[in-house]
Amino acid sequence: MKGLGVITLKTSNLPLGELKKAIEKKIQHSYLEKYIQKPVIDEDKLYILSSIIKNTTYSETKKKNYIITVMLVQIALDTHDLVAKHEEKNETDQTKKQRQLTVLAGDYFSGLYYYFLSQLDDIAMIHTLASAIKEINELKMTVYYKEFESIEEFMDALKQIESLLIRRVAEFFERSAVNEFTSNWLLTRKLIKEKHSYLQQEHSPVFDLLTKGPAHNIHYNQIVNTVEQFIQHSFSKVEETVSQLPVHFQSLKTYTNTIIYEYLGNNSKIVEEG
Repeated sequence: MKGLGVITLKTSNLPLGELKKAIEKKIQHSYLEKYIQKPVIDEDKLYILSSIIKNTTYSETKKKNYIITVMLVQIALDTHDLVAKHEEKNETDQTKKQRQLTVLAGDYFSGLYYYFLSQLDDIAMIHTLASAIKEINELKMTVYYKEFESIEEFMDALKQIESLLIRRVAEFFERSAVNEFTSNWLLTRKLIKEKHSYLQQEHSPVFDLLTKGPAHNIHYNQIVNTVEQFIQHSFSKVEETVSQLPVHFQSLKTYTNTIIYEYLGNNSKIVEEG
């Protein structure tokens, strides 16, 4: 997928490929897969998360279990986002069933992470994740239903939603030095993916909120350039914050700089015009 920076890198003794396979194995459900979209594992969040946890003193098994558990939380949150906010008129039985199963799938993935946390026997982590989920859901209510006074205010709320879970986990492991980078990077990546979906005439919740409301009312002819300006602004912040990451985040720096170079190369014309 051009422009999205699909690259393969390793994270110490926790290769991304192995982590993805382990997560995919946990979320496999043959019945759900027949009716709903397959859950997407956010590689950027997975990479940052593994970069945070790999340098702790826990055993490799426990590190892996922490990563899988947190990613199950993220998948549960993302799956609930796929549910239509309002029931459509003249909804077919098939569509209704799909919507209901998507809700149940999100609940199912939530149940999985509680199960894995119970096996870790870590009450503090359970509290951390539960608090983060509550904060994220409150922020989502604001983003979905509030009319923002400026696009900047909306983007800030979106940034919080995208990064809050990872930031709370970083604080738990005393790795909060990565948080400012995480906020800017995950917003940037979110906007790039949403822009790509919009240009491919696929569903883009962020573009819908900005063009149809209630977040804002940007004209369709202006929306792509408006979002691209925010992407470029976020990239500037990313380049500044990634250079300040501690030395043990070197692989994360490499991963980030590779994607930045690729994206800016593919969008050089937009950069020049901006």
